Amino acid sequence: MKLKSLGLAAWLLGTCALATPALAQVNIGLLAGITGGAAAMAPEIIKSYEFAVKQVNDQGGILNGQKLVGNVADSGCKPQVAADAATKLVNVSRVIGIAGPMCSGALLAAANSATIPAGVLLISPAATSPEITTLKDNDLVFRTVPSDEYQGQALARTLLSRGTQTVAVSFINNDYGKGIAAAFKKEFEAKGGKITAFAGHEESKSSYRSDLAELAKGGADTLVLLDYGDTSGLTILREAIENGFFKNFVGAEGMKTSAPIKAFGAENLSTFIASAPIPAKSQALDIFNAAFSKAGGDVNGSYVAPSFDAVFLLALAIEKAGGDKTKLPQSLRAVTSGKGEPIMPGEWKKAKELIAAGKEIDYKGASGSVNFDERGDVPGSYGLFKVSGSDYEVITEMK
Repeated sequence: MKLKSLGLAAWLLGTCALATPALAQVNIGLLAGITGGAAAMAPEIIKSYEFAVKQVNDQGGILNGQKLVGNVADSGCKPQVAADAATKLVNVSRVIGIAGPMCSGALLAAANSATIPAGVLLISPAATSPEITTLKDNDLVFRTVPSDEYQGQALARTLLSRGTQTVAVSFINNDYGKGIAAAFKKEFEAKGGKITAFAGHEESKSSYRSDLAELAKGGADTLVLLDYGDTSGLTILREAIENGFFKNFVGAEGMKTSAPIKAFGAENLSTFIASAPIPAKSQALDIFNAAFSKAGGDVNGSYVAPSFDAVFLLALAIEKAGGDKTKLPQSLRAVTSGKGEPIMPGEWKKAKELIAAGKEIDYKGASGSVNFDERGDVPGSYGLFKVSGSDYEVITEMK
């Protein structure tokens, strides 16, 4: 009888546990390159992620008053590190969706090995490789930043319009570097430009002098360096400047970090320019900038607006789907369809009330249009930047 009573008690406890929500919280992943090639961008990106989470929680929480919990993890800007981090987020933290990662190779690895098989929605604010567009993702991978297919082409056209007709190209040998380099090369040559050398390089070398010497043989005075400004890109730029291999230097958003300015000083970077996404001017951007700045964030930080959008959109999709993981992709598209009541960055309470009333909403992104196409991509705009003091300023918008 005693054994039977204990068994009954255990069964009743188990039944009660199943009938009660496991936790009064909803877990999401906040995946960023805290270490690795894009580490300098990570602090402000994480701050923007967490700012979006705070706005949700400060305005009543998610679903039935539950707390939205952002689980921060490091993708390392490396495929294997990202795959391991995403696997842990999915299997241990039990996240319903993930914002990030920042780097393209990291995204492809995390998506293929962890998030797609688990049916977990992923929204990246910074992974830009064209290869992501063609990923077989079951409509589970989105991004709030445009593809490098456009950035590479726009950079090529902008350089030509500024009178740069001949360049050498050095790119990091990963998904990001290869993707933007190919787009740049195709457009630059199609529009009449000449590329004297086009070569990939590995990230972990201690010196690139022999690579630079080979690149310089063609006689170009401009080096297009498609890399990360905190790792190999910084080493290449230093050795190119010190040894006089090139006079002018052009990077993309991976090179637009504080590291080159801190390492060489603005006075030694007068011939260095870099392209990067720029948010379209809008009321939504103004609202985000004011709120993020008041909270101590740097509105000029790389990818802060698309990072905020990624988390806020993830929260909106969860709310719209009623917490049903299988409905998140269609719910994400529903809240960005261009139809319904406009929702500005931070208007969580308003959005929550409208969703509860069964009304359509349309989120207006801080980073620009987030009306996703059939592949989960967004339109966008890029600017060309120069070093100005301890930061960068826009020279022109690229078209």
